[in-house]
Amino acid sequence: MPAQIHVDQLSKHYQVHEKEPGLAGSLRSFVARKYRTVKAVDGVSFDIGAGEMIGFLGPNGAGKTTTLKVLSGLLYPTSGVATVMGFTPNKREAAYLKQFTLVMGQKQQLLWDLPAVETFLVNQAIYEIPRAEFDATVKELDQLLDLGPLLKKQVRKLSLGERMKCELAAALLHRPKILFLDEPTIGLDVTMQVRIRDFIGAYNQRYGATIILTSHYMADVTALCDRIVVIDKGKVLYDGNFRELIERIAPYKILRLQFEQPAACEQLASYGTVESCEGLTAVLHVPRAQATEAAARLLNHREIKIDDINFEDPPVEDVIREVFSGKVNPLVSA
Repeated sequence: MPAQIHVDQLSKHYQVHEKEPGLAGSLRSFVARKYRTVKAVDGVSFDIGAGEMIGFLGPNGAGKTTTLKVLSGLLYPTSGVATVMGFTPNKREAAYLKQFTLVMGQKQQLLWDLPAVETFLVNQAIYEIPRAEFDATVKELDQLLDLGPLLKKQVRKLSLGERMKCELAAALLHRPKILFLDEPTIGLDVTMQVRIRDFIGAYNQRYGATIILTSHYMADVTALCDRIVVIDKGKVLYDGNFRELIERIAPYKILRLQFEQPAACEQLASYGTVESCEGLTAVLHVPRAQATEAAARLLNHREIKIDDINFEDPPVEDVIREVFSGKVNPLVSA
C-alpha cells in the first residue's frame, strides 16, 4: 500500500540578508548586499502510512515547522519531492485543501472579538460543509472536548486552554484525513494537556486520521506516538520506534533503593553504576537484561537491608536531550 505522506530528499533553503551595524552598514547594504544561505530543511526523507501518528521531534530551529508548512502547501520547496494523498501540496488544489488541517499552537484562526461559533460558521462556508454534517460534527466535537459553554463566549474572554480546544474544533470541522499539529499543547497546564492529548488520540481512533505531531512536551509524544522522526539542522537523525531509541541511547533501568539503615555505598558498585548514594537512599543504573536479577540479589544481601526498591525507565527528556546534543549517534533506522 503506498504511503499517504511521501517525502523524498525535501529541501527548503532561504537567502538571508546580513546587514553590518551602524549607518555605514546600512548605506553599504544599498550598494552591495551580503547574503547567506540558511538550510531550514536539508534532504529530509520519510514515508507515513494511513492512520499513523508520528512524533516529529527536534530542537528549536530544527526544521519541523518548515517541513509542515511545505506539506501544507504554504511554502514551495527548494528541491525534492513531497506528496500527500497523491497531491503535490504547493499546487494548492481545492481537493487537497479539504483533506488536511494545520494547527499551530502559537497561531490562531479564531476571530478575536467574536464568539468561537462565528469562526465555525465561516469555516463551514469555506469548506462547503452541508448543514446536517456541520451540526453532527459540532455535536461530536462537543462530546470530545466539552465545547458547549465556550462557543458563545467572545474568544478574547476564553482562557488559553479553552481557546486551544476551540482552535482544534474549528480546524477539524471538515473532518480532515491529515492533521499537522505543531505544538498544540504549548503553554497549557498539565490538566489541559491531558485533555488535548486524549482528544487527539480519540480523533485518530474515530476517523483513522494520519497525524504528524510536533511537541516539546515529551508526555504528548509518549502518550500518542509509537514512531518518531527526529530532525536537527534540517536533517533526519532518526526514524523509527520510540521505545527502541530509548533502549539504544539508555540501555539501562534505574533502580531506586530505600534502606532500613545506611548502607556502605561501595557494596553497591557490583550491582550497577552508582548514580547517587547518601543516607538511606541510593540510585543505580543497571543494564536492562540484568535489572531483575540485580534487584533479587540486593533483596537477598545479608548486609544491605532494603526497605523498598523501584524500577524506572530513564526519563524520555534525558534521552532526547542526548540525541539533540550530538553526543550520540542514534543512526537512521528504517
